[in-house]
Amino acid sequence: MPSPRRALSCIALLGGAGLLAACAGSDGAAAMSQTPAATATNRSEPVPMPAAPDAKAPVALKLATVDGGTFDAVAHRGSWLVVNFWATWCHPCLAEMPELSQLDQRRADLGVLGLAYDDISPAELKAFLAAHPVSYPIAQVDVDDPPKAFEAPTGLPTTYLLDRQGRIAGRFVGPVTAHDIEQVVDGARDGRLP
Repeated sequence: MPSPRRALSCIALLGGAGLLAACAGSDGAAAMSQTPAATATNRSEPVPMPAAPDAKAPVALKLATVDGGTFDAVAHRGSWLVVNFWATWCHPCLAEMPELSQLDQRRADLGVLGLAYDDISPAELKAFLAAHPVSYPIAQVDVDDPPKAFEAPTGLPTTYLLDRQGRIAGRFVGPVTAHDIEQVVDGARDGRLP
């Protein structure tokens, strides 16, 4: 059960997108897409990009990672980058982490960055990651002041896909699979859209 502050953070995330079962902490949570008639789905669906940030401009993102390093999106230009907003209390987030980790290890043309959108201490996050390791870097972001490069999540998980030039190529609200991501990446390579 999330703490009262986490519950409030969860309520703030809803922002008109509807109640996510993940916020209540139930298994098999349904994801909500940000469409005018938001409906529950069991899979992530690409959603239209918001008016801001500018999808044509490369994303500038430089963050300290939990392991004491620094992640700079500029260093990943030339490769695709998956940026995944998640939280320790979000069951769908935790379910997709192993698949994102495998994708990160399997594809040389693609990297993953996890953004812990969670109101816990850095020590608690490190302990959580020790019990749930992933191959990709994790940075903790302030739920009250998330990175300006992206629209603040209205539901978790929320995943952005940056193209080889560092521009936002897609956004997924709800659980995302390697297949969902690879459809966009491989479709762009082959000159087709998924």
